Amino acid sequence: MIRGGRAQIKNLLSPGKYFMSGNEACALGAISCGCSFYAGYPITPSTEIAETMARELPKIGGKFIQMEDELASIMALAGASWAGMKSMTATSGPGFSLMQEGISYLLMTETPAVIVNVQRAGPSTGQPTKPATGDIREARWGAHGGTQLIAVCPSSVQECYELTIKAFNLSEQFRVPVIVLMDGYLGHLYESLNVTEEVLEVFERIYKPKEPPFGPTKDFSIPSMPNFDDGERLVITGSTHNQWGIRNTDGPEIQEAMMDYLQNKIIQKKLFDAEELFLDDAKTIIVAYGSAARSAKWAVTEARAMGLKIGLFRPRILWPFASDRIRELSRQRGRKFVVPEMNQGQLNYVVREKISNEVISLPQPNGEIIDPRRIIKFLTEGEW
Repeated sequence: MIRGGRAQIKNLLSPGKYFMSGNEACALGAISCGCSFYAGYPITPSTEIAETMARELPKIGGKFIQMEDELASIMALAGASWAGMKSMTATSGPGFSLMQEGISYLLMTETPAVIVNVQRAGPSTGQPTKPATGDIREARWGAHGGTQLIAVCPSSVQECYELTIKAFNLSEQFRVPVIVLMDGYLGHLYESLNVTEEVLEVFERIYKPKEPPFGPTKDFSIPSMPNFDDGERLVITGSTHNQWGIRNTDGPEIQEAMMDYLQNKIIQKKLFDAEELFLDDAKTIIVAYGSAARSAKWAVTEARAMGLKIGLFRPRILWPFASDRIRELSRQRGRKFVVPEMNQGQLNYVVREKISNEVISLPQPNGEIIDPRRIIKFLTEGEW
């Protein structure tokens, strides 16, 4: 019998208005959509996620394990996921670096899992209690092999809840690790969370008995994923393998087909998710994400009140990047793009790769959220 696909489950949270931090909203969003396993190691500023999961998971029969380190944490997700559990971990910069080998293993074995990175100012220990977004390119390129994954990027407590749910759905649908890119400011920010759904729409991994559990598939469709207790002959290896998981590290055709499949099974057009404000007549477009987008949105609204033709493009799914939409927005002649970031400038290079328009980087790597008045000053006086 075929199992999985779109389903409805009862929401853990009753409809209503709540007041909580971004870290708490992330954890409760995970449990609400069916996460039943968490393995992690405490690290500032993500620890409240672990604390919330430790408190709430046992209430629904889930499992929480505090691991000895981040390497063990990420690999625990692999075992739990193949046992049929929706699994998650949370960390920050140093721990995220340690997880990269495991993330690469999840990519190669097509294992669903969600990794939350509550970013802080680095490198190394850096400023443990200060926010930054210095890991966004690491999220895309940190895992060796260079294959495609998905990363979502919330900008509010509401979105910490909603995009964590979306991360799980995408992870189960595409059989890929999905990264939730938060930051220390957002993780510790308290705001209202409005829950309206008594029932949540979720995606459960698809299982078709006796079918190959791995790609490549001819049409880049997602293969069947059995659990350990389904009676299938499961062979799971991070080495190059065929559709049945049988290891083959010598065949160039198998390696090339596998790489092509892992890269192309995630189609960006199907994943586009962005907030857009005042783009129709904008002469300058601010491209912002995460906490910096909160400042950018205020600045855009103020600039409009001053008569300036400024717009905002805020990707909620950061990877795969919305290349097609950025190219479309760049077609208006003379249009400029401005990218404020809480780092030395990372996404601005991605935008520059996609278009020939002028792209201006506004970096702020000082461990503080960007003051929106700085953005206004740049828009009106050209000073940053």
